[in-house]
Amino acid sequence: MRLAIASGKGGTGKTTIAANLALTLAGKGKTVQLLDCDVEEPNCHIFLKPEIEKAAPVTVLIPEVIEETCTGCGICADVCEFKAIAVIKGKVLIFRELCHSCGACKLFCPEDAFLEVPREVGIIEEGKANGVRFIHGLLNIGELMSPAVIHGVKEAADEADIAILDSPPGTSCPVIAAVKDADFVLLVTEPTPFGLNDLELAVGMVRKLDIPFAVAINRSDIGNEDVKEYCGREGIEIVLEIPNDRRIAEAYSRGEVVIHALPEYQKTFETCWTKITGLHENGLQAKQQVKTATGR
Repeated sequence: MRLAIASGKGGTGKTTIAANLALTLAGKGKTVQLLDCDVEEPNCHIFLKPEIEKAAPVTVLIPEVIEETCTGCGICADVCEFKAIAVIKGKVLIFRELCHSCGACKLFCPEDAFLEVPREVGIIEEGKANGVRFIHGLLNIGELMSPAVIHGVKEAADEADIAILDSPPGTSCPVIAAVKDADFVLLVTEPTPFGLNDLELAVGMVRKLDIPFAVAINRSDIGNEDVKEYCGREGIEIVLEIPNDRRIAEAYSRGEVVIHALPEYQKTFETCWTKITGLHENGLQAKQQVKTATGR
């Protein structure tokens, strides 16, 4: 099962939940992979403290002009959706940092005047810790191609009982790149007006992607009841509630996982996983029933 941990905003506790779930399940004998797809600011390693065993660069293909062949017609600039190409006085200028490697310039060039050359945009590191296989990506400073590094993290994963993906915050392209092929998404929020607003955006995203999901509420005893009331109206299951426990914050500040610093919380994460797998199985059964009924 591939479980993505996501949120509509940063700071809700995605990484805390991802790391603790991974270690809890590994402790139960499952083969677990933790994939940190928050490649602009990965921090799962702070808590997991893995021994890095190998690293590899992530590259993307960018265009390079064959000046002897180019006629300066400007078609490449016209078809570039990302404004990464300009043609000035018949000379093609390529802004490498803006290029999204879509290949349109090469495809539409009437003179076949483009080559594609690799450019490094980040790195993938792999290791192990406490029975968990760990993979994270690090986007190079100043780069915009986080989806390419996220794809590299996911490609580096292998077969396991459970893969847990710590997604980037928000609902933009990097998040979609992380969660789009997940079996289930756990949306992490907090019971505040900002938390509710961003949860609604995240719910809209996963519904558009047609991925089953549930909600986790961090610092569940602060704020108000609006998040719970929203989930009730929308028929969304709340599978995890973590209280505003000062001891958790203290453990976090020391780079410790909750279940190690406060073992009584291990049962909380075990129960969360049981609820997630139950919802996932019920969803699969419902889809099979629809398929059987419609003959599709």
